[in-house]
Amino acid sequence: MADVYQQQQQLSEPRAHQVVKAATAATAGVTVATPILVIFSPVLVPAAITVFLLAAGFLTSGGFGMAAATVLAWMYRYVSREQPTREEAWDQRTKGRDAGRGHHATGGVRLTTGARAGLYQT
Repeated sequence: MADVYQQQQQLSEPRAHQVVKAATAATAGVTVATPILVIFSPVLVPAAITVFLLAAGFLTSGGFGMAAATVLAWMYRYVSREQPTREEAWDQRTKGRDAGRGHHATGGVRLTTGARAGLYQT
């Protein structure tokens, strides 16, 4: 039983030692990096702002370019579609007007006698 306890203690010591080493390395890294960041911050902050503005500008110009291409494609399709002739346009207008007033042929035979007088039968 004592042997098992000693083995567990030996296994846990290296892990604790690794944690201490990692904490020491992180502290040393922050200690070294902080003065460098403070010294270069007058350059790094404007540089970061400039990079952000450049990226935003490129994305915005790309979006506007895509919108312009979409509008131009729509305009091309609208202008290049086939336009009906004057006669075809007149026929379509009068056909729609006459159909609305009930002046269209049904293709049936008109019954003139009996109870169904005056009705069309198809």
